Order: sequence, then C-alpha cells, then structure tokens
Amino acid sequence: MKNLSTVLIVDDEPVGRDTLEALLAGQGHNLAFAANGAEALIQAAELLPDVILLDVMMPGMDGFEVCRRLRANPRLADVPVVMVTALDDRDSRLEGIEAGADDFVSKPFDRAELRARIKTVTRLNRYRRLHMERAKFEWVVESADDGYVLVNDRDEVLYANPRACMLLGLPAQDQEPITSTFAELAGRRYHCQSREAWFTGSEQLPLKPPCYLVQPESATMNAVWLLVDALALPSGPDSGQLYRLKDITGQMVLRRQTWTFHSMVSHKLRTPLTGMLASLEMLADDVATMSTEEVAGLAGLASRSVRRLCDEIEDIFRYLEAPALAHPPGAHDGLQSGRVEASLKCSGIPALVSKISGELKLDSVTVTVQDDLADGQFSLSQRAMEMMLWELLENSQKFHPRRSPAVQVSVTRSGPGPVCLQVQDNGSTLGPQQLERVWSPYYQDEKYFTGQMPGMGLGLAMVAAMVWSVGGTCRIHNREQGPGVVVELVLPLAQGAEEITAN
Repeated sequence: MKNLSTVLIVDDEPVGRDTLEALLAGQGHNLAFAANGAEALIQAAELLPDVILLDVMMPGMDGFEVCRRLRANPRLADVPVVMVTALDDRDSRLEGIEAGADDFVSKPFDRAELRARIKTVTRLNRYRRLHMERAKFEWVVESADDGYVLVNDRDEVLYANPRACMLLGLPAQDQEPITSTFAELAGRRYHCQSREAWFTGSEQLPLKPPCYLVQPESATMNAVWLLVDALALPSGPDSGQLYRLKDITGQMVLRRQTWTFHSMVSHKLRTPLTGMLASLEMLADDVATMSTEEVAGLAGLASRSVRRLCDEIEDIFRYLEAPALAHPPGAHDGLQSGRVEASLKCSGIPALVSKISGELKLDSVTVTVQDDLADGQFSLSQRAMEMMLWELLENSQKFHPRRSPAVQVSVTRSGPGPVCLQVQDNGSTLGPQQLERVWSPYYQDEKYFTGQMPGMGLGLAMVAAMVWSVGGTCRIHNREQGPGVVVELVLPLAQGAEEITAN
C-alpha cells in the first residue's frame, strides 16, 4: 500500500461511492471513502491523499464548501481536488474554480476519461510533492554548516553546496561551472593526511583514505582541518560518491592545546616538586638531629625548588596567553597581546636535545645537523619543537627494555625543499599494526609491552597534528639493523629560510 496513490472518494450516495470504486479498482490506487463533508475533512487530514474525488451535491456541507475549507488548511491546501458533478452549467464550474477545484468530471462517467484524469492528477501531485521535498532537502543542504560534494565515478564534481564552495575556494556554481575533479580541487588548498580515522564508535565510518584535508598554517592564518566522510551512492548510470567536508579545526585546536598543556604541566612541574617535597620531608622527619648547616642546606634546596616551581608556573601562564603553539614565525595568535611564538633554528637542535636529555636523564644521545642547514628556521615554533622532541625522546626511553636507549637525532635535507628531523633508537621493534596506527590518538603502543605505561596515547598523535598543520609529514619504521625504530618528521622551513640555506 505504501507505493500506491491514495484517492479519497467523497459522495453522500452509496451508489456513487460504489460506482467510483468499481471504475478505479485495480488501477494502482489506495481507495478511501467519506459519506459527507465533515467526514471528508477528517479523512483528508489523516490520509493526505494524492487526489480527492469530491461530489458537489451533498446535503449540509456541499462540495464547494468542502473545497474552500480544504484550501484554507495549510496541510491540505495543495491536495488536488477533482469535483464530481452532474451540473454542466458554466456558473457551477466557475464557483468550483473559485473554491479551489483543480478539475471536473461529469456524471455519467466516461470510464477511460475518468481513469486518465485520475492517473494524470495523481502523477502530477506525486511530482509536485517530490519537487517540494527536493526543494526542502536542497534548502537544508544549501544552508548546512558542512560541505557536500557530489561526484561521478570519474571523480568529476556534479554538485557542491555553498559551504563546500567556500571550503574549496570555488565560485558559486550558478556563476561558473566546475571543471576539475574533487581530488584536484582538494589538492589546491589542502594536504591529504592520515590513513586512520581518529574518531571511534559511531563517528568512525568506512572511508577511503585519506580521511583528512589539512590546509597548513601560514604567516596570516591558522591551519584548517577538514574531516572527509565518503558515502557511496546506489549503483546505476549516474552512480558516484557523496563527500561530506566537516570543519574540525576547533576540535583539533582544543586537542592540541589540551595535550600541550598536559605535557607542559607534567614536564615542567615534576622536577621542582620532587626537590621541594624531598627536602621538606627530610626536615620534618630529622630536623631535631640535624646541624644548622644541614637545615640551611635543605631549606635552601626547598627554596630553590619553590622558586623554580614559581618560574615554571609563570611559564605555563605565558603559554596560556599564546595558545597557537605551532604558529610559524611572524604569525600572531589573534590575542590582544599580539604575542608571537619564536621559531627555532636548525642549529638550535643540539642544545634543545641536550636540555631534554638532561631532564630525562638520558646518557647516550648524539645529535648531528647538516652543515648547510645551520641557519635554517623550522616553520614550527621553538616551544612546539621542544614538545615534539620531548615526546620522541621520552618514548625512546619508555620502550627500551632497560629505559636507557642509545638515541641518534639528525637534521638533514637532500636538495631543496623540506628538512628531515630523524630520531632513531635501539629500543623495541614495532609490529605492522602498531606502525600503521601509531599516529592515531588514544592508541598506546606501550600496551603491547608492559601494559602499565602512563599517558593517554595522545603524544604521537599530536606530534603528527602539529607537523601536518604546517604541511609536513610523519613516518615511522623499524631499524634495519637491530631492534628499535626510526621516526622521521619531514618539516618545511620557515618562509625565506629555503633561500637562505640554498645560498
């Protein structure tokens, strides 16, 4: 019954209803009946029929009045009404037209004419309803916050809503036809990143990789992140794919800020707190037996630890004032303070690695920087580079069987273009699944080793996020000789640095 058109027959005479039922039975209609005008209005409201066959001459509420009331009801105003009348005078037809009738059939009925009229009216009404539903759907899509791109099986763009045109840098479709494929359009602004969806549960869909489009940061704007969902359309001559472009920039910024703040608190506060607590506990336990010099020494240690803790807390507050951690040099965070995160020269890597190695108590770390790269500046800020190197060196320590890895850090470049920051250790070897998913958030490789390592599994994921945000790439593979892994971060230099290092 769902695919049949509904015809409501309204006639006060049972003979009239039976006659119309006999004429229309077996013609692909769902027939309903009403014996008077009031019943007709109730039935029409419940059924929303495709057409109403309405007898004019009925006691009480005649067909003209029923038609007027139908047209006055917003839900029923567009339902086609075919008036059934034995009247053939011009005035009656004019009154029916003024009441809102769409067509007329006269008694006695011509079987072929009646069926043809009902078939035509129902077909037109179905088309009208489909057109209205399509118009509503198009309005929703046109007003959507997400971008939608419809492509054929050759990836040629058939349709892009206004949001998609804005995200892809396209003119409105009614102004200029789209001649490029979706892949070509995406590649103009964005880098394709990640073979793993970062979202779990209902948010993770079976997508064709890559799942992300990332527009790298520049000197004038922050990075833009788009999550791309792909929906295959039903097979047929016009089969293709529908892409949804969801702007998740805000989510990625929040994730990055959460991770960097967590990392900073963990790294910056642990050491002074340890020194302060140790000295105060010793004073509390043994002050009665200590000499004046011993008390003064422990008090001095506690005081220095407190001072360092205050300095680190102030550093955290300064960080909170400049949340755009990975901005390249010259990019402002948009705050009134106009703070700018300083960039790091390639020549600064040895000192930074030495500082981190000392805090982590790593004894075997070597650093090399290619000579012609010394003056080159990374496109990421110094704070971002520090966070990333800390994460990589700490991972090397966590995954080494004795927590004492031999680590090699190098900065190299072959020809013009980006530089490669490589961190190589002699710790544990990773399996294929671990290598594939290591950049995904909330995925913890350490579960495969001890099951007890701290952390939320966000470190390497956020390393990847910062690298991707400036147009870089991340790679990881096992060492060819011996256990351990090699992590490679391919990073563009800051604008102008390529020319400097090339000369």
